Amino acid sequence: MNRTMPALVVAAALALTGCATHSEPPTSANPADSAFPVTVTPAGGKAVTIAAKPARIVSLSPTTTEDLFAIGAGSQVTTVDKYSDYPASAPRGDLDSTKPSVEAIAAHKPDLVAVSADSNGVVAGLTQLKIPVLVLPAATAVDGVYEHISLLGKATGHTAEADKLVGDMKSQIADAVAKAPKKSLTYFHEISPDGYTETSKTFIGQVYSLFGLRNVADSAGGTGDYPQLSAEKVIAADPDLIFLADTTCCQQSAATVAARPGWSTLRAVHNGNVVALDDSVASRWGPRVVDLVKAVAAAVQKAS
Repeated sequence: MNRTMPALVVAAALALTGCATHSEPPTSANPADSAFPVTVTPAGGKAVTIAAKPARIVSLSPTTTEDLFAIGAGSQVTTVDKYSDYPASAPRGDLDSTKPSVEAIAAHKPDLVAVSADSNGVVAGLTQLKIPVLVLPAATAVDGVYEHISLLGKATGHTAEADKLVGDMKSQIADAVAKAPKKSLTYFHEISPDGYTETSKTFIGQVYSLFGLRNVADSAGGTGDYPQLSAEKVIAADPDLIFLADTTCCQQSAATVAARPGWSTLRAVHNGNVVALDDSVASRWGPRVVDLVKAVAAAVQKAS
């Protein structure tokens, strides 16, 4: 990571090369450093002003941790929450993002804290300590993913890298969607083996909607955006595709699904269209949404 060169070092370097120093003041080695202070405002949220390029970032969101490393701000991240397990180069943390402690966070001496929700009075507590807090709630659509990445780029001095990442993601997603067959298929997205799923109103539902897929949970009579469907309702819906987002947490697979009473006759099982997803990819709204889109595209291609 480039940092502003101290004035004495600049002067010494210029003297060694025979350059005059009396008329030209030292300049920043990294133009991004001179962009501060900056004010960032999440959609529907409060504006946050960051006085200088942050060097000690605490990330209390697995998605934000992925975003920060993807835009080149990884070296500025000193601590993460205990759920941030990607990328492998991210520091291992023990902070609980579901019940954040202002004292525990402050002990890491951060100059920027990123959270996905204002839980446990964390924003007010850190603000009182004059520590800027950026609240980035869960995205509800793919555009929200882009917004979060762009905001983090501006907040960390990596605007150009963030813009490039967003451009690459948009291009790859558009390409995957454009190349996928246009066929009306139904699907069931499994969050856990006990029938919890999601509707089309959720972020993951919006991803499936890019391909025109129809969610069986929308008409199965469940409650809320994350309903629990009985096995009988899934069997009655007989989806063309089954996506498993519980392969790591609960060791689910095409084989375990086929072994469930009554499931072996489902079209998705019979035709080999039970798709194993990476749990974290399927539950986070960060850069790896591209991987999720490609996985869905491949499944649609195979099922068509």
